[in-house]
Amino acid sequence: MRSVSEPTSPLQIADFRKYWTARFVAVLATISMVVLIGYQTYDLARTDYGMSPSEAALQLGLLGLAQFVPLFFLTPIAGIAADRFDRRRVVMFANGIDAGIALALAWTTWADVLTLPLLFVLAALHGTARVFNGPAFSAIAPNVVPPALLPKAIAMSSISWQVGSVLGPALGGALFAWEPALPYALSAAMLVLSATLVALIRPIRAVHEGPPIHPVRQMIDGFRFVKRERFLQGCITLDLFAVLLGGATAMLPVFARDILEVGPLGLGLMRGAPAVGAVLVGLWLSWRPIETQVGPKMLWAVVVFGAATIVFGLSRDFSLSLAALGVLGAADMVSVFVRNSLVQLNTPDVMRGRVSSISGLAISASNELGEMQSGLAAALLGATGAVVFGGVGAIVVTGLWAWLYPELRRVRTFSSQYLDEQAAREILK
Repeated sequence: MRSVSEPTSPLQIADFRKYWTARFVAVLATISMVVLIGYQTYDLARTDYGMSPSEAALQLGLLGLAQFVPLFFLTPIAGIAADRFDRRRVVMFANGIDAGIALALAWTTWADVLTLPLLFVLAALHGTARVFNGPAFSAIAPNVVPPALLPKAIAMSSISWQVGSVLGPALGGALFAWEPALPYALSAAMLVLSATLVALIRPIRAVHEGPPIHPVRQMIDGFRFVKRERFLQGCITLDLFAVLLGGATAMLPVFARDILEVGPLGLGLMRGAPAVGAVLVGLWLSWRPIETQVGPKMLWAVVVFGAATIVFGLSRDFSLSLAALGVLGAADMVSVFVRNSLVQLNTPDVMRGRVSSISGLAISASNELGEMQSGLAAALLGATGAVVFGGVGAIVVTGLWAWLYPELRRVRTFSSQYLDEQAAREILK
């Protein structure tokens, strides 16, 4: 029988409320920055550099590559930092760096001295800050809520991300249309606020115990554990390849400027539409979490994600495009909720930072390399062809993964049925 003093909701826990708000504010800031960096890249390429739509779309692909390179090399180190140090301090450090980048973007935009090379450098630095933020932020939630409340906490945490993803682009697009430097200055202030809220969470001790282990060995341990655990491997790589191909959001600046002709405000609405669908589903999941047939539901959600991507690519009506993006976000929310819950519940705490960093690397690869893939495909097939090709690819990958990793099809509940503490201890010997 549940004790009357035991919380029944993550929101009853003060540290979780600070965590939720801090993540919401940080996402509000960073998603706004990501959207506007993409729009400025495409717009500068078309206006200041006189590039054609296909050539400018290729610049978006190169922008994704510029952000992925630091993520690829630094993500394992970020996972180690999340396991060896107080995770709050790692998040505070990353948010502080990102606030400085936001101020640099604000000044260069205001002074009208922003160039494509400088924009690429600042985007790469922004990716560097994000790589340290992600694993540490994700690994804080299991430390501030009891295991029984973790699925609800993950759903609520996803809501904070998705609400920020709705408001950030819309607010950023509106402010950019008024004064281009203003949204970057506001992002800097919000990142400082997020760091302050994280500082107010009770200290979280590093989970590594025993004699010091060389950082390279720690990185290898994390990859060995994921490689050994096929279930975790399947969850992480499904997101990597499905979203890598189905990255419709990478082409949104092209659709906003040259296809649907809705400008930066329309771009903000389109960039926020997936998050609207995700928020609605996230609210439902926080009230009525998925409890049965979780594996099949995750796989079908990715199929719907791919189908909605195809509809968006073919649409020439702004309302239909928004609706397709909303369905895309709703389906992605189901997949993210199930995958994150399964990964967290089936990973020993001593490995959570490293596994979160590997999962974060997969997500980053799917997003940033997805942008590069979309940019290259757009240069060959056009923006519409690139988006449709990606949606079809996401559906094909899901079918292939359901066959390669039957464990994903067989998962029925969120019980820690694949958690292997002994495997973690053997790897750490």
